[in-house]
Amino acid sequence: MKNYLKLLNFEVNRFFKLYLALIGLIIVSQFIGAIVVSKGYMDRADQNQLSMSQYVKDYFSFNYFFDSEWFLMPIFFSIAMLMIYVFFIWYRDWFGKNTFIYRLLMLPTERITIYFAKLTTIMILVLGLVTLQILLIPIEIQIVNSIIPTELQSHFSLYDINSLEMWDWVYPNTFTEFILIYGVGLIFVAVLFTAILIERSYGLKGIFFAIVYGMLSFGVFFAPILVNEFNGGYFYSLEVLLMVLVMGTIVLGSAIWIANHLLKYKIRV
Repeated sequence: MKNYLKLLNFEVNRFFKLYLALIGLIIVSQFIGAIVVSKGYMDRADQNQLSMSQYVKDYFSFNYFFDSEWFLMPIFFSIAMLMIYVFFIWYRDWFGKNTFIYRLLMLPTERITIYFAKLTTIMILVLGLVTLQILLIPIEIQIVNSIIPTELQSHFSLYDINSLEMWDWVYPNTFTEFILIYGVGLIFVAVLFTAILIERSYGLKGIFFAIVYGMLSFGVFFAPILVNEFNGGYFYSLEVLLMVLVMGTIVLGSAIWIANHLLKYKIRV
């Protein structure tokens, strides 16, 4: 456990400066966006031909402010950066200065610990940005409400985040949904990590093996859903959910087992 925590701290610190830059980008962009979009809303209100009450009813909503590029672009950019880092977190160690992966593999600890540390790092980075966004929403609502006069406001509060469809994926309403959504994310990253190790273990032909492995893994995971669709919804939703959980456990367990085998016996130092 001590070695795992050291590796985890090491991996987080390697990305920390860029992570702070992403946090700064999200905060600055969304705060500016709250101001710009609010002023644009007021300008349209001055030019509209509708009554004030009708204009508020038609246009004042959570989506109006948080569907803007000021709000969404830094989120999508951060997601893209983290997706790239899923690959970079491994390939940097192979292709960076002094081939750092060999120093990691020679540490006096189980090699699978490196895998777990990198996997945990990705999940911490993702959850950190999700938490940041949750904290920013109330502040942005206050900024909007401080700019827009009361007569142009409607019922605009934190609870309106449910009206943003994308938010259901980022911030699930129940603990079960949270486990499912971020569990799928964990499985996705674990499969990608193992595919990278397959490619690193077998060279050029490893690319083909990695692609086949990834397709098989996701095929197994989504098999219950596909089978249920082809059978016209034969199974109950709970049955499909339980089958997906079983398949997800199998895919995650096999990803870890394969990664452990490759790190022990295929990747040499």
